[in-house]
Amino acid sequence: MTETPALPERSRQVHRQLLEAGVDVRIRVLPESARTAAEAAAAIGCEIAAIANSLVFVADDVPVLVMTSGGHRVDLDALKASIDAEEVTMAPPALVRSATGQVIGGVAPIGHPTPLRTYIDEALRAHDELWAAAGHPHTVMPLTFDQLTALTRGTVISVA
Repeated sequence: MTETPALPERSRQVHRQLLEAGVDVRIRVLPESARTAAEAAAAIGCEIAAIANSLVFVADDVPVLVMTSGGHRVDLDALKASIDAEEVTMAPPALVRSATGQVIGGVAPIGHPTPLRTYIDEALRAHDELWAAAGHPHTVMPLTFDQLTALTRGTVISVA
C-alpha cells in the first residue's frame, strides 16, 4: 500500500512503522476529531468496545502506555495489581506529548520517539477488528488483537 500524502506528519510516521513491521493497513482520516472512544466509534460505525484507547499513565514515575477497550474505564487498583506498581496516575498532557510525540486523542499504539512499555486490555481480544488512533485526533487505523500485541510487544492484562 502506498503512503497517503494527505496524512498528518505524525500519522505518516505511524504508517511507516506499520509498513516496516509488515502490517499493511489503511489509515483513515476522519472529518471530525475522534478524541474520545464514543466519538471514534460513531465516526467509524463500530462498537465502542472495539475502540482501542491509548492511555498514558505514570507507573512508579515511569510513563507506560495502556491500550484499553473503549467499553470501560481503567480501574487504577486493577492496573496497579496487573503491572505490579506501587503508584499509578494519569499522565498530564505535557508528559503524554513528550513521551509519545502525539497529542491526547490521537495517541497511536506506535510511532513514539522511544517505545513505551505497553499493556493491552484483555477485553480487546473479544473483537475481530479493533480501531486505534493513528497519531492524530483525526486519524484511525484498523488492527487485529494479534497485530496490536505484536506491534507494541505489549503485555496482556486486566484493567477493569
